[in-house]
Amino acid sequence: MGNADSKLNFRKAVIQLTTKTQPVEATDDAFWDQFWADTATSVQDVFALVPAAEIRAVREESPSNLATLCYKAVEKLVQGAESGCHSDKEKQIVLNCSRLLTRILPYIFEDPDWRGFFWSTVPGAGRGGGDEDDENARPLAESLLLAIADLLFCPEFTVQSHRKNNVDTAEDIHAIDSCEYIWEAGVGFAHSPQPSYNHDLNRTELLKLLLTCFSEVMYLPPSSDSNSNPWVQFFCSTENRHALPLFTSLLNIVCAYDPVGYGIPYNHLLFSDYREPLVEQAAQVLIVTLDYDTSTSSSPTVDGTTTGTVMDDADPPGPDNLFVNYLSRIHREEDFQFILKGVARLLSNPLVQTYLPNSTKKIQFHQELLVLFWKLCDFNKKFLFFVLKSSDVLDILVPILFFLNDARADQSRVGLMHIGVFILLLLSGERNFGVRLNKPYSVRVPMDIPVFTGTHADLLIIVFHKIITSGHQRLQPLFDCLLTIIVNVSPYLKSLSMVAANKLLHLLEAFSTTWFLFSSVQNHHLVFFLLEVFNNIIQYQFDDDVLVYSENEEQHVLEEAHELTAAIPELQLNLERAKEEYKRQADKNRREGLLLKGGQPSGFQAPVTQPHETAPSIDKLTEKAQVSEDGTMRSLEPESAQSAAQGSPPGVISDTESWSGESLQPRQDRRRQSSASSVGQWNPTPEWVVSWKSKLPLQTIMRLLQVLVPQVEKICIDKGLTDESEILKFLQHGTLVGLLPVPHPILIRKYQANCGTAMWFRTYMWGVIYLRNVDPPIWYDTDVKLFEIQRV
Repeated sequence: MGNADSKLNFRKAVIQLTTKTQPVEATDDAFWDQFWADTATSVQDVFALVPAAEIRAVREESPSNLATLCYKAVEKLVQGAESGCHSDKEKQIVLNCSRLLTRILPYIFEDPDWRGFFWSTVPGAGRGGGDEDDENARPLAESLLLAIADLLFCPEFTVQSHRKNNVDTAEDIHAIDSCEYIWEAGVGFAHSPQPSYNHDLNRTELLKLLLTCFSEVMYLPPSSDSNSNPWVQFFCSTENRHALPLFTSLLNIVCAYDPVGYGIPYNHLLFSDYREPLVEQAAQVLIVTLDYDTSTSSSPTVDGTTTGTVMDDADPPGPDNLFVNYLSRIHREEDFQFILKGVARLLSNPLVQTYLPNSTKKIQFHQELLVLFWKLCDFNKKFLFFVLKSSDVLDILVPILFFLNDARADQSRVGLMHIGVFILLLLSGERNFGVRLNKPYSVRVPMDIPVFTGTHADLLIIVFHKIITSGHQRLQPLFDCLLTIIVNVSPYLKSLSMVAANKLLHLLEAFSTTWFLFSSVQNHHLVFFLLEVFNNIIQYQFDDDVLVYSENEEQHVLEEAHELTAAIPELQLNLERAKEEYKRQADKNRREGLLLKGGQPSGFQAPVTQPHETAPSIDKLTEKAQVSEDGTMRSLEPESAQSAAQGSPPGVISDTESWSGESLQPRQDRRRQSSASSVGQWNPTPEWVVSWKSKLPLQTIMRLLQVLVPQVEKICIDKGLTDESEILKFLQHGTLVGLLPVPHPILIRKYQANCGTAMWFRTYMWGVIYLRNVDPPIWYDTDVKLFEIQRV
């Protein structure tokens, strides 16, 4: 039968289903088989031939027919899994059923009355076959998930058969050990199977269905109980005998992927890469199965830092989510190396693009990779320490800085900005990260930043300066996160380039302006952060540091900060100006926002997803820790964990902001941002200024300037020095021992997990998945509740 005929027959069956008002018996195979037995439709065909309006019509007008269709489709998948899909016809039926379910499931989830349907039992569908009592029956959802898991390790369908003989002695699907059929070499598996185009395609289709099953969470409003996705819970439990090989297959297929293609430039133009769609789908399924909030779980914390071999039974049991458990137990150095190299290779791919344009395939799933990297560091502390121990951490840092710089002006990518900054905040809580940043930055990644000769620390400061000074309005809630990262690494920086030092002083100048300080009740915190950076650099690294020279040049900035006065009339005037400026900027953003559309397939209007929850503010995100002489850390605020666990209040969006573009928009804690537009509620007073001005940590800096400035002026006059290198030489030999206050203990603000961030990550991740699955558009135009969707 031709493809056109089979499409026609399929369409006829769909029309029959929508027009029949009488229930069709489940035993009427002639009718139901039309949907999967003789058709050869692609998943795109199924989406075209089963319109949303018709699915909803069947749901409302003949619910028993929709129920039977779902039940029969699941039954076919279960039968395929039982038999091992040996014939082409069986394979075709399995693929058709999985495409049909991928199409229908979102419409089941969007209707609260239907949501329990898959968790109900169907008469006769007993756990061991049809004859048992219905009490033993599995819910439909469980049967479906177990069938998908079995089908993902089906010889000659999704994995290569180990048998050389003919089909008659095909492997018994129940007897195979799926750990021998892991899809790719890597963690815990050394054998790399011969790639197969068909196996990759079939895996991709089944993973698409699996992801659709997990997406029920998109149709529920955000809840604080983050471990409650019953689909993921069951799939990652001991009920799924394939949990370990599946976790390993997904992780390895992502980390082993090389978009360049055998290292030959332009190779992807000659051969189509059938692996990329599989890798993308694998990355998405993996991060969804790892959506687990350890801060609220009753099981012991997953930190992988127990002694002994990590796979010992003596270890405390990890979370009941086996995927999280396995991830937290990875411990071999070569496994860490494989994962880190793989993630770094893929994150760097868009940067490599720019040397030889189009020479390698440009991947698009860097946001999923960032979520995966976050999960790895969060659930497996041994991995985090491994990353920080090697200078490979810089291979993660540079791409993140590239993405941050690239996305800073695009309002649609504010979610990407957040996750990049969260990862750097997590890394900056460890001393080794600051130490690694001293490595000279020699690779020239194409970024629109000033040319400088210096270290990775200089690169970080220059990019952060750029984000703060030329990013869009909605990044303001990230400023304190960016400065916290610089504060955390500042005690370990051996030297700063002139360019970076000037950028820091420029930020101090900008944040000390009256209108900025008085436009929000919290803005003065940014000045404190910057002064802390200067104090750390002076006290811990004075001899080498060029910053000192810059400070001589910029003495007036610091003295102005010192002399800050609360002149109320001028202050009111400044506030009025600030309000006008804010309004003008917001109008401009709104006008530009309408132009920011992502490049999407034609006919697909880029929507925007925006969570209902805020991302937590910096005090909820971090806890203070003091670094002692031997480099160990001591937590300073035991009560912070409790306040963090309460999450943060929902943000308010001012009407001057627009949402646009193609990615997740976290509603950060907007107090600081909206305060300029709600000046009426808060008026700065002289008392308020005095309350924090007296606490500005200026002692070290002022002492330095009092001693050094006269010396530098004198040497310039005496020796006629004008060359900055000569002055630097003098400063490096000068010593301030005994002149400066005793160095304060190093204070680090470490990232602290809490339900607010867990919720933010879930929303961001599903927003990315929603927007990235456009062919076919699985969730498009359904009634999603986890985030708001706005058409641009």
